[in-house]
Amino acid sequence: MKKYTFKKEERLCNKGRIQRLFHDGSSFIVYPLRAVYLHERAVQPKWPPLHILISVPKKRFKRAVDRNRIKRLVREAYRLEKWPLHSFLASHSLHLSLAIQYVGNEEVPLSVLQERIRKLTCKIEDDLSKIHVEQRD
Repeated sequence: MKKYTFKKEERLCNKGRIQRLFHDGSSFIVYPLRAVYLHERAVQPKWPPLHILISVPKKRFKRAVDRNRIKRLVREAYRLEKWPLHSFLASHSLHLSLAIQYVGNEEVPLSVLQERIRKLTCKIEDDLSKIHVEQRD
């Protein structure tokens, strides 16, 4: 049964992991979002397979209410579209740290963000499946 939740345990808060993510991670852009991700074998089975960080730059959106609204929309789009990636990671015993950065200059509607999050998760899943197949060979 799918639960469309986004709990505290799924948020990426550890400074060391965030630094490692931005230093060693792979990135790509699905406009207006930029994804930075780093995968590893699941070391703690009780951890959720996916930790996420969402950021909106102050440089592009000066007012905090605008930044907070965009973060809320991105979180909602992610919450609704995370299950294909989440189940893929769980089935392959992988753990993923993911940062989603909003790089657009204007706010876009939730429907567009959902579509872009769907593309973003599909691309990550494809990349990980290629890596996972190569490691088996």
